[in-house]
Amino acid sequence: MNPQRSCFPATPIASRAALVALLAAFANLTQAQTITPAEAALADTRCCILIPQHRVYRPIPTLPQVELVSVDARIEIHDQIASTSLEMVVRNAGRTPAETQVLLPVPHGATVRRFGYDGAASEPTAAVLPRDEARRIYESIVSRMRDPGLLEFAGYNLLRSSVFPVPPGKEQKIWVTYESLLPADGGRVDYILPRSDSLERTAVTWRISASIRSQTPIATTYSPSHALSTTARGPGMMSVEVPAAKMQAGAFRLSYVRDGAAMAASLLTHAEPGGDTGHFLLLAGLPPLSTEAAKRAQKREVILVLDRSGSMRGEKMEQARNAAIAVLDGMEDGEAFNIVDYSDQVALYSEKPVIRSASTLADARAYLGGLVAHGGTDIHSALQAALRQPVTDGMLPMVLFLTDGLPTVGNTAELAIRNDSKAANAAKRRIFTFGVGHDVNAALLDQIALATRGSSINVLPGENIETAVSTVFRRLSGPVLAEPRITVLDSAGAPTVQRVRDLLPAELPDLFDGDQLVLLGQYRGTSPLRFRLSGAYLGQPRDFDYEFTIRDSGIQHAYVSRLWASRKIAHLLDAIRQFGPVDPASSATPDPRTRELVDEIVQLSTRYGILTEYTAFLVTDGESLPRLANGNVDMPAATARVRDNVQERAQQQRTGSAGVAQAINLKAQVAQSCDNKGNVYWSETAGYVENRDVQQLADQCLFRDKRRWVDGRIYTDKSADAATPQRVVEFATPEYFELADRLANEGRQMLMSLEGEVYLIVDGQRVLIRNPEPQAS
Repeated sequence: MNPQRSCFPATPIASRAALVALLAAFANLTQAQTITPAEAALADTRCCILIPQHRVYRPIPTLPQVELVSVDARIEIHDQIASTSLEMVVRNAGRTPAETQVLLPVPHGATVRRFGYDGAASEPTAAVLPRDEARRIYESIVSRMRDPGLLEFAGYNLLRSSVFPVPPGKEQKIWVTYESLLPADGGRVDYILPRSDSLERTAVTWRISASIRSQTPIATTYSPSHALSTTARGPGMMSVEVPAAKMQAGAFRLSYVRDGAAMAASLLTHAEPGGDTGHFLLLAGLPPLSTEAAKRAQKREVILVLDRSGSMRGEKMEQARNAAIAVLDGMEDGEAFNIVDYSDQVALYSEKPVIRSASTLADARAYLGGLVAHGGTDIHSALQAALRQPVTDGMLPMVLFLTDGLPTVGNTAELAIRNDSKAANAAKRRIFTFGVGHDVNAALLDQIALATRGSSINVLPGENIETAVSTVFRRLSGPVLAEPRITVLDSAGAPTVQRVRDLLPAELPDLFDGDQLVLLGQYRGTSPLRFRLSGAYLGQPRDFDYEFTIRDSGIQHAYVSRLWASRKIAHLLDAIRQFGPVDPASSATPDPRTRELVDEIVQLSTRYGILTEYTAFLVTDGESLPRLANGNVDMPAATARVRDNVQERAQQQRTGSAGVAQAINLKAQVAQSCDNKGNVYWSETAGYVENRDVQQLADQCLFRDKRRWVDGRIYTDKSADAATPQRVVEFATPEYFELADRLANEGRQMLMSLEGEVYLIVDGQRVLIRNPEPQAS
């Protein structure tokens, strides 16, 4: 076997006319047809084509069935140089050896450092092709295999390997490493690993990890595409990985901010059409504290509030007791604590918080050991007892509040508990609530926590209470920046309200050791944006000033607008939830307070392709949705259904598994900092649910309507001719690839990559693209 042989000719096509002639010949073929000698001269089709981000192609059906099993991506970044290593496992399900070739989309400027496979008898090779040659290969595969999916990589260069064998009935490991220079924007360095955005191509197991080394201390790492697990290994060293449970479709994007400052920051923007307005993401990070700085961090005063009602009897009480002991063990000597335990009556370990020492720790352990579960649940009195405690001078006061039930004794009204807690909290204690199981008022616990810069955690049946409480408390080391607030400044340094609006979150949380701030908002104007972040830094008042140039990044940061829209939807849903239950006597009548809020939720959902449990029916119930005369969805009727859903669930269902599920979803969306490609949410009946009938691609979203993917702007169009295309583009024609080239230049080529008809707006014109229907590979 010649290791230099390629499955594609090395000689470039001489002209566009020759390319069109070749593509026309390919487009007339089907997989069942025989390839003529003339066609074989243009492209050798005797090997399988492995594209790790996409699939394995068999140009003719008699070739062995080669399957891509897994991809392990390991990324090493040294300052601005990235080394990306992919280890791929393929399986040959056939009975004969399968000759295979790797085609790997890579960023511009990438160079091959290493390529190999198990059992290589001679030196295998790989090279990066120029963009024009890569495009020729992309287009030939698209035409030959009648699969538009590869078009989403049309803007990338292409790494092509020599041919290698995959033994019959066995797995083969292939590895490739390429290097690239990463772009930097101020102190932020950005990395991207191209992967398919299609939700239909997620069967392959991916593992992604990265290590970062920087000569300048790293303030924070961030991925807008995937959730990260991050470990700091030193001032200039970070390790990150994508947890297996959080892996999703789409390119892997990673940014890190390098700055020796105490609070480094960077700004990412996405302009709306017209360019004068848009959305921004302010990313600020706290580098890990040095040992000396940690000693200066503000001390904490912790009030532990434990439910010991009868429903806590047995394992739950033991776990709650162990959780309390773990918290006390995790505190530093010199910090303060107290214990409030309650059922239908409230008891205290001490009349006021005590200073942690070996003696008080031993006493507290003994006190916790004597707690017995019995009686009802007086949440109101327990909160009052905790919040009215005298505050220990110089400490950040916080409450860890745990319950497994609804209020059954004392004042049980949700609104009264919430308002009285706010009134009693003169010391501005942060409240962290833990709702154990389903028999809790999840909405109440959420509001108590969020109103105080705290957070609310749901401990589902079967989960360990001690683990949940200990995990949260470990994060609360510090705090480094307490009571942070953001101010926008004009060019003279004076506060202004003209430049930005709709900041989310509206009230910033405290930042603890290693935390990051992801602030989203809308901006106006194109002059530089200036921010001042203020707060108590290590216990002392301090301001951090930033100035950022608004850069025209095209659609590179389109995710910024999507993230803002997702948080805005959550903010609106939370506002509706705070209205509380509707009087049963009037529940059949829509609540007039929610009309404008629901209208905006639907508008944002259809503009950005963001679905929640309240709006998922817009695609899942496609056949039964009310329709206009033009065939499009009747949005006023659909919006009325959303209002009914919101009233029935968000307002009425406060408790039980449905109430807890909504609380989990709302908290995730309120704090969302990376894309949720599959619109995944938690269902009380089915666990995590993914919706594949909406695709978030580039700066657009497409809805699957029957057998067609429809641009969100057309999907909601009321005009009589909305369903009538103004232009039709047939698959694999010269016009088709000219349109693909045009969209690739804008970074929108993936809009054409879906199987089946795609109905888009291009330059204000409705364009129907007739892609082939899905077929077996």
